[in-house]
Amino acid sequence: MNYTYLLINIAVIFFPLVLSFDKKVHFFSKWKFVLPAIFITGGFFLIWDLLFVKLNVWSFNPDYIIGVKLFGLPLEEILFFLTVPYACVFIYECLNAYFPKDSLQKYSFSVSNLLLGLCIAMFFLGYNRWYTVINFGFLFFVLGYVEYANIEFRFMYKFYRTYVVALIPFYIVNGFLTAIPVVMYNDKENLGFRVGTIPFEDHFYLMGLLLMNIYLYEFFKNRVTIKTEVV
Repeated sequence: MNYTYLLINIAVIFFPLVLSFDKKVHFFSKWKFVLPAIFITGGFFLIWDLLFVKLNVWSFNPDYIIGVKLFGLPLEEILFFLTVPYACVFIYECLNAYFPKDSLQKYSFSVSNLLLGLCIAMFFLGYNRWYTVINFGFLFFVLGYVEYANIEFRFMYKFYRTYVVALIPFYIVNGFLTAIPVVMYNDKENLGFRVGTIPFEDHFYLMGLLLMNIYLYEFFKNRVTIKTEVV
């Protein structure tokens, strides 16, 4: 039982890691862009995670973790910010490789504006709940920056389709984590609405985590492309 969360992490990354050497995707050749994005985003989210533990937003069931802690967090929780982003960026690149057309890109800006409106609504609806406020506040900031300040490269259609596909493993993995439960939520700090056993906010926590990772991934790729063109 103590290995439950660790085994979930291994299951999340196993197939993406093995399939990283697929001839069409060649994901391993993009590790130099993927890893910096994951480590930067992971560092930010670890600070967020520590804050939430201090604020009693969530906690971890000692029956399902091995007991090793770093920076006050279970080792498995730290690995989560490596395994899940890696798997999601892998999905992103697979979709780009096998479905390169982006004919729906023109609709992505409207979707983003709807989400920005949702963030504002949720911010005010849950103004006295830490998870709701910080989660939607962060998504509002990142999404607003990507859509309105980032003019060098556009990728939001590709991001949204990745997010939709990533929801499939999300429901499986988060379903286990919240049903057992491995991660225990304090409903006084969220809206109290759940999809099955998964808090509503978790869907947008995933969106913010994935968006920051993919933005940085594309940023590092674009920077190398520009340098190559200049040379």
